[in-house]
Amino acid sequence: MTNAASLPISPGLGEQSTLEGAYSKITWRLIPFLAALWILAWIDRVNIGYAKLQMLDDLAFSEAVYGLGAGIFFLGYFFFEVPSNLLLEKIGAKKTIMRITIGWGLVCIAQMFVTTPTMFYFLRFLLGVFEAGFYPGIILYLTYWYPTTRRARAFGLFMSASALAGVIGGPLAGAIMTGMHGVNGWSGWQWLFLLEGIPSVLAGVVTMFYLTNKPQEAKWLSAEEKRLVLADIERDHGLLGDREHSFLGALRDPRIWLMVLIFFCVIAANSSLTFFAPTLVKQLGFTSTMQIGWIMSGIYLLGAAGMILNGRHSDRAKEARLHCGGAALVGAVGLAVVALVGDNAGVALAALAVAVVGTMSAIPVFWQLPNYFLSGTAAAAGIALINSIANLAGFGAPWMLGVVKTNTGSFTSGLLAVAVIEALTLLIILVFIPKRMTR
Repeated sequence: MTNAASLPISPGLGEQSTLEGAYSKITWRLIPFLAALWILAWIDRVNIGYAKLQMLDDLAFSEAVYGLGAGIFFLGYFFFEVPSNLLLEKIGAKKTIMRITIGWGLVCIAQMFVTTPTMFYFLRFLLGVFEAGFYPGIILYLTYWYPTTRRARAFGLFMSASALAGVIGGPLAGAIMTGMHGVNGWSGWQWLFLLEGIPSVLAGVVTMFYLTNKPQEAKWLSAEEKRLVLADIERDHGLLGDREHSFLGALRDPRIWLMVLIFFCVIAANSSLTFFAPTLVKQLGFTSTMQIGWIMSGIYLLGAAGMILNGRHSDRAKEARLHCGGAALVGAVGLAVVALVGDNAGVALAALAVAVVGTMSAIPVFWQLPNYFLSGTAAAAGIALINSIANLAGFGAPWMLGVVKTNTGSFTSGLLAVAVIEALTLLIILVFIPKRMTR
């Protein structure tokens, strides 16, 4: 147990003002750039949902082929995420994130040349291989800069970029696929992969020169600001008490596997919405790619607001369990209504928005839970392990939905199954996760 006398002394009034200014600098320096990278990553990951609207007809792919290809991305995630996060811990964030960003951009571009299911599966798998480590790597990276009481808001600001990617990506995909279709003899979906892959490659180069690995290396913070931030983070570590530091020790901790199960339930819903929401909107009678893009843009704007507000409220309340589980339950109810409401476009779109807002709002708050009992190498590997295994739901759920649609002609039973899985998030948290996680 940590001796309170050994903890760094809390900052005085004047120092507290300096510390607040330092955290403001950190937030403005890091979060917008990391969010921009996450927007690019998310767009390059999910633009297949819009490309599908033309691609399946051009290549004569079935919904089952699409579902497998969309989901196989997460197998690449599964195999390479832990090694990537361990590499980040060893060589630093900027080299790791540069490699990841350039790699996924090049693979995104290569998808424009897909002609067969095998090529489609291979490139989607490779996209997952390159993107593996980015998301958990940023989660780990932010723990270097923020104490526990500030992380949910930081996570929420960063992760809301995935919702903002939906705001930007929908209309952008609609404009590219409509305006560029037929140019140079290429279909709109081919132009989509090309024009959305190039910015990622360029951003990867910028990363090497812009990011700072840790606070002690930040030339844009004063010596006093660095001292106060490092002391604040050290004090936070002490208040959390003894935590697991070794990778093998983390694997033996049953709480890691509870985290995997909880996040699996959330990701099953999130990946289903990510890859099939544009198709669900199209089935309601909105046939224009541009129109579908704008509808999804509005829905994801609400999702971004939900992520930020839920993360901020979680920090203020110093509570993460119910902020995660409650949001997931809201998402599950929205999904169930989408499945059952039929062709009532107004109700279905409102329910789809509720599903997106609830599901996405659960994600940033969830990442507070592992940090209560992991640190150091265990945090690097544990966060990646949780994310990589849980994201197998991102492989299974889209594949299942594609198979259900191909065999039954409807998404109803598949969506209901996903809704039930997401609702289990709250049940697992209430039964197995205590109000204060301690060793």
